[in-house]
Amino acid sequence: MEALFENLMDFAAGFLAGNWRMPVMWMIGGLLIFLAIKKDMEPSLLLPIGFGAILMNLPGARLGVDAAGNAEGILGLLYNSGIANELFPLLLFIGIGAMIDFGPLLSNPKLMFFGAAAQFGIFFTFFMASLLGFDIRDAASIAIIGAADGPTSIVVANVLNSSYIGAITVAAYSYMALVPIVQPPVVKLLTTRKERCIRMPYEPKEVSKTVRILFPVIITIITGLFAPDAVVLIGFLMFGNLIRECGVLNMLSETAQKVLASLVTLLLGISIAANMAAEQFLRVETLLIMGLGLVAFIFDTAGGVMVAKFINLFLPKGKKLNPMIGAAGISAFPMSSRVIHKMGLKEDPQNFLLMHTVGVNVSGQIASVIAGGLIMRLVYTIG
Repeated sequence: MEALFENLMDFAAGFLAGNWRMPVMWMIGGLLIFLAIKKDMEPSLLLPIGFGAILMNLPGARLGVDAAGNAEGILGLLYNSGIANELFPLLLFIGIGAMIDFGPLLSNPKLMFFGAAAQFGIFFTFFMASLLGFDIRDAASIAIIGAADGPTSIVVANVLNSSYIGAITVAAYSYMALVPIVQPPVVKLLTTRKERCIRMPYEPKEVSKTVRILFPVIITIITGLFAPDAVVLIGFLMFGNLIRECGVLNMLSETAQKVLASLVTLLLGISIAANMAAEQFLRVETLLIMGLGLVAFIFDTAGGVMVAKFINLFLPKGKKLNPMIGAAGISAFPMSSRVIHKMGLKEDPQNFLLMHTVGVNVSGQIASVIAGGLIMRLVYTIG
């Protein structure tokens, strides 16, 4: 009891002396937990991140990593064992790859173009962050937030040794969770109701098992030749997909999709909190990062939509694209494809865009990983 009283007195004295940051981090952690439970926003990630933020900011807890990067407690140990060496994000990519069906993309390969177009915001934000004074490595790490791809954001920030990995990760996963809130207003601003009502009949084409098996292998080889810095990311993603499509590892495929992905996501979320100590997280730069991440996300969404509108200028009547599908080119799979599909149904209850948006969405998953590799190569070249 005496020790408890002393701890409370020390905390009260620190708060009165200006140490207000800990309670603020408790509120941030509480907000993330609220969004996870009440709003069902990426609960498997936001809940452990939120709880971890509270754990990290208890007086005298010392659960994270010190200034030299050495583990001071269990969260620091998990961080060094699973994030600092990129293990958790890469294992998560195996699970994501096993979840993805590339059939809609393979039956209509031109959808890959929209996945590439929706990465425009990454490069725009990279230069914008540099102009705002961020170090080039931090600017590149911040820019990847726009892909709405948490694992890629973590890997890029870690490889480039960014000073803001905690804020970047929280921003990336927060915007993934906010896809249903952020994307619809941007899409509506850039399109007319007539454009949003354009119907795109889906004509399914049979994709052979051979093509499905060859696709992850070929994509990995091509990426290795043209974007070697992305080969680890794309390789693990495609390995997961190969497990799914080979037909002889069904039990492993199910395990990767459910058990592996869920367990790694849980560990990843709480490990991220090792970089959420109040003195590291509550900085002006954190607000800038959140703002720049939103800019990147908006411009990625806008880029996909505008490219679809541009292509429509050259297509005959009756063959026009619904420009909303371009917005699904971000990497938030499958959330973005569902959001755009629901927008189409809201405008016209008979307008079924799901298979088109899924094709664009999975192409965005590939494109965001390659963009991450390209931006790392750009940093190495400039630096």
